[in-house]
Amino acid sequence: MKKIRLAVLGSVVSLLAACGSTPNQQPAPVVERTTSTVKPVDNAVVPAAPVPSGRGYYTVKKGDTLYRIALDVGQNWRDIVAWNNLTNPNDIKVDQVLRVAPPDRAAGAPQTAAVVAAPGAGLDVRPLGAPGSSAPAAAPMASGGNKTGPRGDKRAYSDSALAELEKPDASPAASAPAPATPAAGTAKPEAPHAVEKPAAGSAAPAGDDEGVSWMWPAEGKVVGTFEGGKKGVDIAGKDGQAVLAAAGGKVMYAGSGIRGYGNLVIIKHTNNLLSAYAHNKTILVKEGQSVTKGQKIAEMGKSDSDSVKLHFEIRQQGKPVDPSKYLPPR
Repeated sequence: MKKIRLAVLGSVVSLLAACGSTPNQQPAPVVERTTSTVKPVDNAVVPAAPVPSGRGYYTVKKGDTLYRIALDVGQNWRDIVAWNNLTNPNDIKVDQVLRVAPPDRAAGAPQTAAVVAAPGAGLDVRPLGAPGSSAPAAAPMASGGNKTGPRGDKRAYSDSALAELEKPDASPAASAPAPATPAAGTAKPEAPHAVEKPAAGSAAPAGDDEGVSWMWPAEGKVVGTFEGGKKGVDIAGKDGQAVLAAAGGKVMYAGSGIRGYGNLVIIKHTNNLLSAYAHNKTILVKEGQSVTKGQKIAEMGKSDSDSVKLHFEIRQQGKPVDPSKYLPPR
């Protein structure tokens, strides 16, 4: 009896041991896979649009005004407003990137691409139409009606069989005029040379710069020179004295929006050259008005200045240059 009890007890213990020794299984990685595949989606970051930079763009700095920027780059502030779709010219922010050059080149790029694409499209179509004899030959092959001669047959070598095999070689000669057709078409891409003509015209402003006739904008003693660290020359005079256009051109700016210049007139003479007349008492011209050399455009004063004088600048591509190199000696 004791043996039976011991046997039963032993079997129970063995069963308990077997249950306790059940191998530990790791949880199924389904959850981890799910989280690992979801996380990249949740953490996906859309790349920010690239900020334009380089030539033709300007990053606004602290203290800048649109009028000051326009003067520094040699452009009309109204053009900068239009190029950047600004609703308020006085509302520009630090680190804002502005287009300060005409978008002509960017606009011209698609035109050039279109001109190049047109011939490319023609080349894609014409070669298919030119070797037309080979294209129809492919169609019968698809329909099972191959008529290409002994090439599809097993024949013993003979002179006649060889002659028949050589006959199709004459077809390339027949298609020889086909390259002439694309060649004639490729003559049309000569049109891009017409697009390049403005490049030749871009050299014209240099000649225009040399052709500008200059005169002194006011009578009086020069009390400040370009070499003295100024951006132009200062001419002392009397209150209300006439200020004259140093050369013919169009008024690009007339106002008092640029700090340090007072009542200012800016005249554009060529695509590269402009002249500036600052500290005026009264401005006598309006923006967009054409003026001639020697025309009275303002009266001398001391707006935004400690004395009556005319501050005169000549700028080439927005950069101040020494006016004495342009003005005649006196």
